[in-house]
Amino acid sequence: MDFSLTASQVESGEAVARFARDTLNGDVVHADRHCLFSDDLWTACADFGVFRWHAPVDQGGDGLGYFDTTLRLEALGYGCEDNGLGFAVAAQIWAVQTALIQFGSAAQHERYLPGMLSGTTKACFAITESGSGSDAFALHTTAVKDGSDYLITGEKRLITMAPEADVALVFAVTNPSAGQWGVSAFLVDTDSPGVTRHSNDPKMGLRTVPFGSLTLDRVRVPADALVAREGAGCSIFNHAQMHERSLVLAPQVGAMRRQLESAIAFANTRERAGTPIGQHQSVSNRIADMAIRLDTCQLLLYRNACALDAGKHSLRESAITKTVLSEAFVKSSQEAIAIHGGLGYTTDAGVERDLRDAVGATLYGGTVDIQRNIIARMHGL
Repeated sequence: MDFSLTASQVESGEAVARFARDTLNGDVVHADRHCLFSDDLWTACADFGVFRWHAPVDQGGDGLGYFDTTLRLEALGYGCEDNGLGFAVAAQIWAVQTALIQFGSAAQHERYLPGMLSGTTKACFAITESGSGSDAFALHTTAVKDGSDYLITGEKRLITMAPEADVALVFAVTNPSAGQWGVSAFLVDTDSPGVTRHSNDPKMGLRTVPFGSLTLDRVRVPADALVAREGAGCSIFNHAQMHERSLVLAPQVGAMRRQLESAIAFANTRERAGTPIGQHQSVSNRIADMAIRLDTCQLLLYRNACALDAGKHSLRESAITKTVLSEAFVKSSQEAIAIHGGLGYTTDAGVERDLRDAVGATLYGGTVDIQRNIIARMHGL
C-alpha cells in the first residue's frame, strides 16, 4: 500500500496547517482553564470549508475521499494547538455527518446538511447513558409510537457538544423485546419542547469542547425524524463508530507531529553544563520513541483511510487503530513533559495540556479495553 503524497495533497495540507496556525491559536491556556468553547473558531473552520471536505458534491460538499479528508484533519491538528476543537470538528464529521449522509432521507439531508456544512448547525451523537457506555445498547431511553409521532423519554450523558448542539442524533429503544435490533435513531432538534441541554461538565482534558447531558421528557417528534427505519439504530451506530474509531484521531496525529517538533527544538536549545540536553541519550531516546510512535500512528491511520476508500473497512483494523493511536499520544505526551522537565509540568508552557487531552482518547468511542476485546474476538478468542 503506497502512502506517497501527491504535490496537491502536500500543498493542501500545508494550506490547512497555515490556516490553523494563523486563525485557531488564540489564548488556548485561558480557554482550557475556563472550559471555554469558541463559536468563532467553529465558524472559522466552517468558513474554511472543513465540514464540506467529506460531504458529497451533490449535497454541497467537496466530495473528498477518506484519505484526503484524513490528511487535512491531520494537518488541522498539526497547526491548531486546541486539541479540543480538533476533536469536536472530527467528531461531527465522522460520527454525525457520515451517519446522516449514509442513512438519512433526502428530506433529512435537505433539512440538516446545509447547516452542518456551513457551521450554523452543530450536532451531537447521543447514545451514552448512565447505565451504558461500553455496553452501548443497554439503553433506557425509549421512543414510543403515539399516532404518527414518537414520544422520546430518557437522559443521555457525557455527550460531546451536547450543551451547544442544535440537533442530536438520539438512539432510543423502540422494541424492547428485540435487543440491539430494537434500537432506533432519531434526529431531534434541541429546541424542541421537552429537551433540556445541561451545562458543560468540567473534565480533565479536552476542556475546550463541551461535554454534557441531554434530558428528553416525552419529546414529540414526527415520524420523519426517524433515521432509516425502526431497528436500524444498531447499524447506524456501528457505521458511525467504525468511522470514529478509524479516523477521529487524525487531528491528534497532527498534534503528535507538532509535539515532536517542539520537543526536538527544546532539546537542541536547552543546555545542561554547556551541552544541549538532546545530546544526552536519556533525552534522545525519548525523542526517538516519539518519532517511532508518530510513524506507526500515521501508517495505521492512512491504512484505515485507504481501506475505507476501497470499501474494505474492518472492525479489527479500526479497533487496532483506536487503541494504538490513543495510547501512543498519552505516552508521547509523558515523554514530552519529561524532556521539558519542570517547565513541562507548568500550565503556561502548554506541554501538560497534551497529556490531559490525550487521556480522553483512551475512553471515548469505546475504551481501549473494549477495543482489545474486539481485537481478541476477531482472532478467534
